[in-house]
Amino acid sequence: MIGAGAIGGALAALLDRAGNDVEVTARGAGLAAIKAGGIRLSGQWGDHVAPVTAGERLSRRPELAIVATKAVDAPGAIRDNLEWLSGIPVLVVQNGLSGISASVDAAPKSDIVGGLAVFAASFLEPGVVTVTTGGPLYVGVGLDSSSGADASDIPARFVAKVLGTVLDTRFVPDFAGAQWTKLIVNQVNAIPAITGLSVQAVISDRRLRRVMTASIRENVRVARARGTRFAPMNGLGNGILRLVGIAPLSLGQLLPLAMRRRMGAVPNPGSTQQSIRRGQPTEIDYLNGAVVEAAKGTSVPTPVNAALVAMVHEVEKTGQFLPASEVVERARS
Repeated sequence: MIGAGAIGGALAALLDRAGNDVEVTARGAGLAAIKAGGIRLSGQWGDHVAPVTAGERLSRRPELAIVATKAVDAPGAIRDNLEWLSGIPVLVVQNGLSGISASVDAAPKSDIVGGLAVFAASFLEPGVVTVTTGGPLYVGVGLDSSSGADASDIPARFVAKVLGTVLDTRFVPDFAGAQWTKLIVNQVNAIPAITGLSVQAVISDRRLRRVMTASIRENVRVARARGTRFAPMNGLGNGILRLVGIAPLSLGQLLPLAMRRRMGAVPNPGSTQQSIRRGQPTEIDYLNGAVVEAAKGTSVPTPVNAALVAMVHEVEKTGQFLPASEVVERARS
């Protein structure tokens, strides 16, 4: 497991609990905490302390490697461990649209498999992971393979079989379409990171919910302009999202409200806010920023997503959350 944060830590603990021999990479306080007391998992998937082997780099060749760093860190983390990764399946669990292609470039002799985590986990203390909302892990072929679809499916199906023993893991044939659907799910991250509120609290605020809906609608319109078909994921699919793209905001707000119900009552800060609270750079450029970047070359404007990206970066620099009224005003202007 390369990267033992919220997603990587949860997966590592689940694999350890099932009896697998797990080694993780981490740095700084996270590495020290894991070496001292293991990975402590709690929340919806139960409690478990995983006494995994830990270091800054892998020390041996695994049967399966999982990369669960931020998207911006994945290529470097892969290169740091490349001597152990050649010739084996490497599952890259990443947000955004470009992480898989960058990982393929970093490890051209590995079988790169794409992964999308739909469960939510909090990682606010080194070595401690709390699963706040259960959900599946989607895996698929990250890029088209010149060897043909049947051959390229094999590593992804292997990964789905292995991880299917510890959590709900689903092979998705259209991984590119699934990435765009997950990008819609990730639209819940920006405003909590800007305001310091939980995702549920943001969606419960009528003004902020309207801004979130506007950013989702831009996302859908960009994908449609690029000819993308959304793959089914957690109740979302091409039909529903296509309607959100053309519906007025008053109707489109039903989507974030449904997402809030799925999250349950445990406050979810979102992964972007967690990075800010840990004093680390966020991956907002791979979330809302990916929408802005993908809109280039289309006629679809993305002012709301651009404003949210700018505000997240501002909070990163200042450490000061913004009031809801300012978020609404700046997203409107």
